[in-house]
Amino acid sequence: MERAGGGLFGIALVAVGSGPGVDDMSFARLSSTKTLIMGIILRTRAFDQGSNEVIVSRLIHPTENLHGDRPAAATEQGLADAKELAAAAFQRTRMPIVLTDARAPDNPIVLANQAFLKLTGYAAQEVVGRNCRFLQGPDTSPHAIAEIRAGLGQERITNVEILNYRKDGSTFWNRLHISPIHDEDGKLIYFFASQIDVTELRKVQALEASERRLLMEVEHRSKNVLAIVESIVRVSDARDPRAYAAVVRKRVQALSSVHSLFSERGWEDIPLGDVARLLVTPLCGARASFHGPPIRLSPVTLQPLGLIFHELASNAAAHGALTVPSGTVAVTWEADAAGLTIFWQESGLVGPAGGTQDGFGTVMIDATVERQLSGRIQRNRNNAGLTVTIALPELARLPA
Repeated sequence: MERAGGGLFGIALVAVGSGPGVDDMSFARLSSTKTLIMGIILRTRAFDQGSNEVIVSRLIHPTENLHGDRPAAATEQGLADAKELAAAAFQRTRMPIVLTDARAPDNPIVLANQAFLKLTGYAAQEVVGRNCRFLQGPDTSPHAIAEIRAGLGQERITNVEILNYRKDGSTFWNRLHISPIHDEDGKLIYFFASQIDVTELRKVQALEASERRLLMEVEHRSKNVLAIVESIVRVSDARDPRAYAAVVRKRVQALSSVHSLFSERGWEDIPLGDVARLLVTPLCGARASFHGPPIRLSPVTLQPLGLIFHELASNAAAHGALTVPSGTVAVTWEADAAGLTIFWQESGLVGPAGGTQDGFGTVMIDATVERQLSGRIQRNRNNAGLTVTIALPELARLPA
């Protein structure tokens, strides 16, 4: 389309046939099926070398051997009016559509409907004659652009989701469909392109994916907690019902404390030291010390570790170093390429620490370390106290 001076002045249809008379200098509706449209006269204002306004007329012929797709379903009347109805549908559809001229340099837009202008925010004169790449921006994927370029070069149908930009700079996700249009001789002449704004759909899909991950995480955590509770019930000493109930209650409360801590912090990974202090301090008070790097662990790891800290602290208070005024407890941990290692050190005793028999708490600690955490545990008792070393090699990838 040519523009000059004042721009577009007029368009007229040129026709011959047995239909009604046609004024070739005005718009006309050609209703006769025998009328043959010869072309369109494009009239524009321009200025000559003497700055005088002149009217330039140009006859644009329709492309030879170009025929539209046959309707999938139509009556005889619908088929007779197919071209006019197709033009009406093109303008009235809510789906943004453009057609580009594959024969012209840079594949410019030659038709765009109102839905496209509404989606992009551009006016008609800002769209016609331009390549569609003006919708791209700094965050548009180079891979999506390459896929479009490859589809155009190979003259094949292309479907791609691409981040595009409106005139005001806002972005939208465009589900783009491109289809080549060939003439009867198989020569490429146009590209058809439709757009669907899937921005909101992508947000919904992202939310659904997040909800699925959350549900999977809840299921995983629930199974983990239930497994720990099962081990509490199974290995606790049930010979005295009252004592059994009290021990189970305290152990479940310890597990619940860790659960509540994670809940308060949005179920993000939390420092190992926070859980150690939470479970050890109520039983050991100021006689407990803690030292180690700020390693953050997940609920799957810290819930069983919390139960282990509770059992070790309970044993220290009832049978170990804290039974004497000078007794102390030191909890330290370190992480390296070999994994996470936790040290429990009881000091200040005079005589053997905690006896030599393994009680129900000891059985529970061993089972938790070996079965749930896939680790190893080692105890060293002497006259000065007790050292427990817990090695967790599966946590080797944790940062120190």
